[in-house]
Amino acid sequence: MDIRGEMAGTSTAGIDIGSRSIELVVMRGDEVVHAAKAPTTFDPVGQCRALLGDVCAARVVATGYGRKLFVEAFDKQPALGRVTDITEIQAYALGASHLFPQARTILDIGGQDSKVITLSPQGRVLRFEMNDRCAAGTGKFLEIMALSLQVPLEDFGAFAMSGDTRIPINSMCTVFAESEATSLMARGEKAQNIALGIHLAIMQRIHSMLRRAGQDGPLVFAGGVARNPCAVELLRELTGAQCLVPQDPDLAGALGACLLARKLLENDND
Repeated sequence: MDIRGEMAGTSTAGIDIGSRSIELVVMRGDEVVHAAKAPTTFDPVGQCRALLGDVCAARVVATGYGRKLFVEAFDKQPALGRVTDITEIQAYALGASHLFPQARTILDIGGQDSKVITLSPQGRVLRFEMNDRCAAGTGKFLEIMALSLQVPLEDFGAFAMSGDTRIPINSMCTVFAESEATSLMARGEKAQNIALGIHLAIMQRIHSMLRRAGQDGPLVFAGGVARNPCAVELLRELTGAQCLVPQDPDLAGALGACLLARKLLENDND
């Protein structure tokens, strides 16, 4: 993407550097003009540089695990103007409430953590719950279990939905759950039913987080796991809430960062 000259002065960018993927959103005024994604890999700075390409922006806001690393690496880049950072909680609140102004709760299930954020009617963060010390209830857990059942991760949700029996998964420790799934397979249980049980165990754990956070009103489901149809269906069933899924759920954090960059640029120009 190439944003140069006068257009660069009206452009802002938000970048979300997560543990497993990086998302970029570029806006010109109120319009999103570019979005891109890439795996984080072992070289997040190099991946950020490749994602940015020829992007020029007057303000850039970074979020995610690698936000401080991004600021350190890109703060002196003339094409990017001023660079700052915000927490994932703030970024997801801004992004989700922009997409769904009626939202009162946000659920983000990412590769390495899961977050629940409750919002005021004005979109202000009231409280949040976060799981970042255990793989259970994260995309990593699903990835490991899909690998154990030899199902491609992108097909795992649909595969689970083809099950006809919900087999209880008693352990949410990744190692023990994988062993339990292997034992169930050896007993002759259908892989689809095991996959369904795995999804149910994860979403029940997430439901507990939602209750602790005081989930209320319309619920926005963001993050990469929101692309999983079984996770979405079970979330709706367990919560009984209106569950809103963005068209690109993993871009919500980058969008929120970009919206803050736009606000900062407006303040700069006042």
